[in-house]
Amino acid sequence: MRQLQWTSKALSDLARLFEFLAQVNRSAAARTVQSLVQTPDTLLYNPRLGEELEEFKPRDVRRLLVGHYEIRYEIQGMTLSILRIWHAREDR
Repeated sequence: MRQLQWTSKALSDLARLFEFLAQVNRSAAARTVQSLVQTPDTLLYNPRLGEELEEFKPRDVRRLLVGHYEIRYEIQGMTLSILRIWHAREDR
């Protein structure tokens, strides 16, 4: 069975996004973060769903777009590591 692993940077991204969104609407911020946390569960069944990012070769790093957000993750055997989460308008 595949397992999902969140990096400390990805968890920090979630906290940062929540704090930013909560300034305007706390409940909407909570719903957005909840959606971003739940979405990667679908990758456990279809890990190659995201677009492959060639610049990280030979690592298998991919991105999945969820609304206006990008989730970057890496496939390492039976482990999927959530690397980072950004809003599409963010400077990275």
